[in-house]
Amino acid sequence: MHAAKISKPDQSLNREESWVNKLGPGLITGAADDDPSGIATYSQAGAQFGFGMLWTLIFTYPLMVGIQIVSARIGRVTGHGLATNIRRHYPGWLLYSIVGLLLVANTINIAADVAAMGDALRLVIGGPAHLYAVGFGLVSVLLQVFIPYSRYVRVLKWLTLALLAYVGTVFVVHVPWTQVAKQGLVLPSFPWTPAFITTIVAVFGTTISPYLFFWQASQEVEELRTDENAHALKHAPREARADYTRIKLDTYIGMGFSNLVAFFIMLTTAVTLNMHGITEIQSSAQAATALRPIAGNFAFMLFALGIIGTGLLAIPVLAGSAAYAMSGAFKWKSSLEHEPAVAPRFYGIIVVATLAGVGLVFAPIDPIKALYWSAVINGVISIPIMAVMMLMASRVDIMGRLVITRGLKVSGWLCAAVMAAAVAAMFLTPSA
Repeated sequence: MHAAKISKPDQSLNREESWVNKLGPGLITGAADDDPSGIATYSQAGAQFGFGMLWTLIFTYPLMVGIQIVSARIGRVTGHGLATNIRRHYPGWLLYSIVGLLLVANTINIAADVAAMGDALRLVIGGPAHLYAVGFGLVSVLLQVFIPYSRYVRVLKWLTLALLAYVGTVFVVHVPWTQVAKQGLVLPSFPWTPAFITTIVAVFGTTISPYLFFWQASQEVEELRTDENAHALKHAPREARADYTRIKLDTYIGMGFSNLVAFFIMLTTAVTLNMHGITEIQSSAQAATALRPIAGNFAFMLFALGIIGTGLLAIPVLAGSAAYAMSGAFKWKSSLEHEPAVAPRFYGIIVVATLAGVGLVFAPIDPIKALYWSAVINGVISIPIMAVMMLMASRVDIMGRLVITRGLKVSGWLCAAVMAAAVAAMFLTPSA
């Protein structure tokens, strides 16, 4: 009753709220990109190539921003997630192929993340890593199922602060900034070896991942559902200016935060591990262990605890994006604001994907190979997903008069082209 009586001045006041309160889908999406498996990739890049890979995180930033803004706009303008829009306008075989592969890739990623979190906690306090992994998986499921979105999203926002641990590690080690600028940014070397190309592909695939597209679009839809004064912009174009400004700010900051943290992870491992001859890192927990004798206990603790915090943020995004995609594909009710009884199949996918990931921790599967194949799947499906997103965002029958601008078309298609080149390199590189 009271919500319906909010006056128009109050609504405009809410729209002019502080920039911190405007952060949400973009910030959480960007932070979730630095999950434990991503940390392992960035750590390996820093350990193996020193400062020579830092440029990749500058290069991918504008590409990442462009394609995530496109996904957010599709959700906000149409009032539907990516899978629902694909189902309505494209062949079923394309939809089911993309959604099925996304579910497989996300489940493998969840397995890698909970395993890394269990290992990290074991390093800090001792005990059984597998049992900790089960605990983290169960906690994530319970939080998503039993806490409404409007409250849970606040938890996710606070968890983004865990990434500051990787900013902190830089301040407890000596960094030769002149050398960093020269070798990493101004005059990086490009030894076009199979290992170098494979690492570039891994960094690109980790930074620009399909689950991020589905999550950010779906979170824009969730924001619409939780605000009774908001509307799908296709039917309320006058609201577009304020929402586009918020989406742009949210995405620029969220993706900037993501890439800055990835930069610091790569920099920390380059300064410590690479400079001390440690060039092979196969997991984020191994990176934390290797830091201890070189950078000290404080850097080790920051790195290890950061793995746990980022995992708690990433698992719900991985499971949730899979659930949104499956629900959109099969016309199921889908919202983290719903009670489980209202959207049982949506929550069922969250539970199954998370627990299947936990189960894979106990399987006799090489975690490095699992991560590799997850990256392969993500890289392959990201290309048709981005292509379809760009086509949808340019169609008047889908976006109304709010089709994307020429600048977004250029950045979005460039991102798709870069990923296509990376995937081609992945299959053509002998060591892959």
